[in-house]
Amino acid sequence: MKNTNHLYYSFYKPYGYLSQFVNNQNKRKTKKLLSELIKESDGLMAVGRLDEKSEGLLLLTTDGKFSNHITSTNIEKEYHVMVDGIADQNIILNLLNGVEISVDGKPYMTKACKAEILNNTDHIFKRFVRDERHGPTSWIAITITEGKFRQVRKMTAKLGLPTLRLVRVRICDYKLENMEPADLKEINY
Repeated sequence: MKNTNHLYYSFYKPYGYLSQFVNNQNKRKTKKLLSELIKESDGLMAVGRLDEKSEGLLLLTTDGKFSNHITSTNIEKEYHVMVDGIADQNIILNLLNGVEISVDGKPYMTKACKAEILNNTDHIFKRFVRDERHGPTSWIAITITEGKFRQVRKMTAKLGLPTLRLVRVRICDYKLENMEPADLKEINY
């Protein structure tokens, strides 16, 4: 049943944008904001975050309870990650078991997650990242239920495969599907 008092959207956050509508920091005055792409944004807030260099599914809403539900529970978030190097089953096994990363300067063991090598990336919007002469790349699907600061990037780097591109393709049952950067689509909640 749709709550008619609130708005709910799926949005493809493009690379290079912050996951916010207003900027209250002097040091980030030149950063690109969502309000440049979504003109009718009164009351909308991003549910969670994707860093400036990440792209993909971002939920937007005027409903604080919905936002809190998505960010405070063990909701699955799936990322398709282009890494520098070739991922193998040993990398996948390490991801499945959890990886020790640093959070706030302290060691942190990530929860076990879902991970697999992606052989077909036709569903991912094509964007140039780097020339092939700089070495091989591969894609991994990683699904987590927590959201530590730059967690996926830290996990792949710890395993020797730095992230070159990170695309969130799913949050719970909401999917990016065939959306392209800056696409906005109303969803039911």
